[in-house]
Amino acid sequence: MESSSPASGVLQRLRTAGLRPTRQRMALATLLFETGDRHVTAEHLHDEALARSIPVSLATVYNTLHQFTTAGLLREVVVEPGRSYFDTNIDDHHHFFCESTGHLQDIPGDMVMVGQLPQPPEGAAISRVDVIIRIRRDPVASRSQI
Repeated sequence: MESSSPASGVLQRLRTAGLRPTRQRMALATLLFETGDRHVTAEHLHDEALARSIPVSLATVYNTLHQFTTAGLLREVVVEPGRSYFDTNIDDHHHFFCESTGHLQDIPGDMVMVGQLPQPPEGAAISRVDVIIRIRRDPVASRSQI
């Protein structure tokens, strides 16, 4: 009889993606996927791991996030040069990015209409279209909401 614990779900997810379930991959995958869809930076995930006494280097967190992305478990969302979030929601969707707070929020894929895409170069095909709508909080409106 197979266990239906969160760990068994993570183990199956890694195996299905073709990744060997090392101790560190299992621990980081559990942190990433245990609470539903979310956006994390490598630094934030590293801090979470350390807070839970998971001994892992920041370099290992970066490597693991990129391995998970390559395997199709995550999407990398580059909001500006040198600043990426890793998204556990791999379904078709877009994002609001708040420049004031750094918060990234999902927009359902059917809420954004993209038309008249250019033809890709010969021998290439469009794999997906990512839309990031940048917003800023109005300081006056934010104060009145406190």
